[in-house]
This record gives sequence, C-alpha cells and structure tokens, in this order.
Amino acid sequence: MAGASLAAELAPYASVVMLEAEDQPGYHATGRSAAFWDECYGGPDIVPLTLASGAFLREHDLLTQRGALHIARREDKPKVDQFFAEFADTGATIERLGRDRMIEKLPGIRAEWVDAVWEPACSDIDVGALHALYLTRAKKTGADLAVSRRVIKANQQGDGWYLLSADGREFRAAKLINAAGAWADELADMAGCDKLGITPYRRTVVQLRTNPVPSPKQPLVLDISGHFYFKPESGRLWLSPHDEEPSPACDAAPEELAVAAAIDRLQKVVDIEVERVETKWAGLRSFAADRLPVYGVDARNTDFFWFAGQGGFGIQTAPAAAKLAASMLLERPIPATLAAIDVTRYSPARFG
Repeated sequence: MAGASLAAELAPYASVVMLEAEDQPGYHATGRSAAFWDECYGGPDIVPLTLASGAFLREHDLLTQRGALHIARREDKPKVDQFFAEFADTGATIERLGRDRMIEKLPGIRAEWVDAVWEPACSDIDVGALHALYLTRAKKTGADLAVSRRVIKANQQGDGWYLLSADGREFRAAKLINAAGAWADELADMAGCDKLGITPYRRTVVQLRTNPVPSPKQPLVLDISGHFYFKPESGRLWLSPHDEEPSPACDAAPEELAVAAAIDRLQKVVDIEVERVETKWAGLRSFAADRLPVYGVDARNTDFFWFAGQGGFGIQTAPAAAKLAASMLLERPIPATLAAIDVTRYSPARFG
C-alpha cells in the first residue's frame, strides 16, 4: 500500500517505477490487514493522518461504518480515563458507555466488563479496492510496476542510483524511495544509509466459525488493555490476540500459542462456542522506536527518501501520507486539506 499510494501521487509529475520483491503486490502486510479504519488507532499523533484520510476513503466508497467498542473491567477504569485524556483534543469522536449500553452493542458480554469507550466512526476498509485503486491510478499516469524484482544491490553513482534485482535486471533512478515495509532498514543499509531501528513485529489473526454466528452489526471490539480485538466478517469472527512479537523480515506465519491465546481471551469476554478455526494468518507491522511513521529525506542523503515505519495504521492513513510524501518529493506546497499536520514529527531527522 505504501509504494502503490505514493507512486499514484507521483506518477503524473515524475517518472516512477515500483520494484516489488514478490510475484504480486500486496502479498505481505497489505494483504493480511484486519481492515478497519479507527480514528484512535495508533495513538494521538496518528489521528491527524487518519482523519485527513477519511474524506478520500469515503469519496471512493471504501468505508462501511461499524463502530468500535473498547471494553474494560472495573480494575481497568484508569485506562479508560487515560484514553479520554489522550484523545480529548485530537478531533476523534469518542463517548463513554456504561454496562447497559455495552450490552446493547455486544449482547452476551460477561459481567466483569463494565466500562467502555465507543467510537461511532470506526469503519471497515475495503483494502483490496483501495490498493487496486492506487495501482490503477499509478499505471494510468505512467508508473511502471516490476514484480519479482527483489533489490539486492543499491549503489549511488554520479548520475543517481544504480539498482540490481535478484534476477539480474538493472534500474537507474535519481531518487530512491524506501517503501519496503519490514525490509526498510535492510534496504537503507544496502544503500549506505544508517538504519533507523525500524523493527517488524508479528501480528496473528484467526477466522472462526462460532455458535452463535456473530451479528453483522456487531462492532469491532477491543480490549482497553490491548490483549485482543475481534469483529464479524461474512458470518465468521475475525480475532487477534493483539500479539506483537519482534520478527525478522520474512513471510510471517501464525504461531499456535498465539491462536490458542486469542481463543482463550475471547471466551473470557463473551459466552461463545468456537466450532472451528477455519483459517489463520500473520503479518508484520513495522515500527520505529517512537511508534511514529518515518516520512522524509534521509539525514545524510537527500536522494534517499523514507516512507516506512507505518505499523498497523499504514492502510488507514495511506491517502494523507502519500499526499504529504509526494509534496515533499516534488517540492510542492502541502495541500490545504493537510496543512494542519505537523510533518516534522514524522521526519527521519528526529533520529539525529
């Protein structure tokens, strides 16, 4: 999503090639997303990017409103208070619900869950359609997509970058944009730039057949302490233990312990029978140490541009992030709709 969205914004004004390591784009994190747009997801510093992306996603009919319910037990009340303190002035729409309203949103919720934060604007994202939209726009405006082109060498020469892919193909470019996700630090090191400590973390999701079948109107349900989330999807339940295990950059696979933990946590929330684990998958979410994305030119090499570290919020913030990065690369004014976003907070310069 990172590469496709930025290519779509750049292609009308520049010659662009997207080098994709896999046989098809979107194989890793993009194709394994839990697919929701949540105003508060990622923390207060991500809210401006999420809100600024909402108009684009609605304009293209890519959001289906669902609502998000962050649930808490009595002992978790300080975390609910902290949630409201953190997001009170961000522009996100949040409301506090008591036990009765929680039951309306999630029938069968167990008695120990008594407090909640309600986000009415939370929506499902049609990730496949968004990704296809960007790829189509990029292609129509002249960008090239080269699949199965894993970069194994990146040298800067007098007239720009010389890139070599694993199949022996050569590419040349004036600027190299690092939209490599979990491989971002690896690409930077290959290009002679300092690594920024962008670390991939594994996140597991399972699809369950349950009794009763979840209502399609059920909200996204998240633990205020960050131990699980789940939502209905086509008559099934998508569930994650909200795991975050450091991982090498790889084709991530789910761990059985994570799957078992997810089901155990679910059954402590609602009275539900898990009839079958129908499928399971894992993806890598990549973060810098401060959990903020990295957008901008490298501190030492202005021809190397970072567009990475977008964690689990890279899809829901893609429209705003791509427009911001394109403005920087093309040295154009930031669009008026994004002018209130402080892009310096995302700059690689913050690492020194």
